[in-house]
Amino acid sequence: MTQIAFVTGANKGIGFEIAKQLGEAGWKVIVGVRHVERGEAATAELTAQGIDAAFVAIDMTDADSISQAATRITQEYPELSLLINNAGMPGAFASSFTATQEENLRNAFEVNFFGTFRLNQHLLPLIKSNDGTIVNVTTDMASLTHIQQAPTTLNAFDYNASKTANNAMTTSMAYELRDSSAQVFAVTPGFTTTDLNGNAPGGKTKAEGAAIIVRYAIDGTRHNGEFLNADGVMAW
Repeated sequence: MTQIAFVTGANKGIGFEIAKQLGEAGWKVIVGVRHVERGEAATAELTAQGIDAAFVAIDMTDADSISQAATRITQEYPELSLLINNAGMPGAFASSFTATQEENLRNAFEVNFFGTFRLNQHLLPLIKSNDGTIVNVTTDMASLTHIQQAPTTLNAFDYNASKTANNAMTTSMAYELRDSSAQVFAVTPGFTTTDLNGNAPGGKTKAEGAAIIVRYAIDGTRHNGEFLNADGVMAW
């Protein structure tokens, strides 16, 4: 039976590379993208590379869009066993707490927390019934331990706080799944050069960042409730 994965924000960057690498590993990949043209173009590009891919429109800021996407997936792809919540937005990457504007904080939370929360609530029953996996893509800066102990860090409260809330959601979901064969965990690819950070130089390539996420997603090991980076388990 073909294994099926749904990847959000999969039209570019790390998300596209996740979809590509899963496809190369033999998975059927459902590409979740807000803009129809971009989603169809990404799906066509994957298909041209021999990957079994399909497109489902989803706007992570729109509750109705998320509900409709989840309904379609449940009906058309009931064997779904992997959800990778990759879609995210940076807020404004504020330089400090003081510089953070509430509008940007709310925008970051809308996608990185509330949108992901909605999609997880819709699809968790399906993933659980298929003994599947949910990966919530996060960041090193979501770790409160990291923020306290790192000699230098990007103190972008809008983005970081939204991902810390996402981490809290991961632990709550993992607690709920503790006695099942399904699992949920968080993975940070670490500093990766993408559009999210304005293609800041010096980071991993998109393919390198995606490979960290894909490795944990399909390694067959139980990671329920863990916060993982390239080297293993991180402190929350």
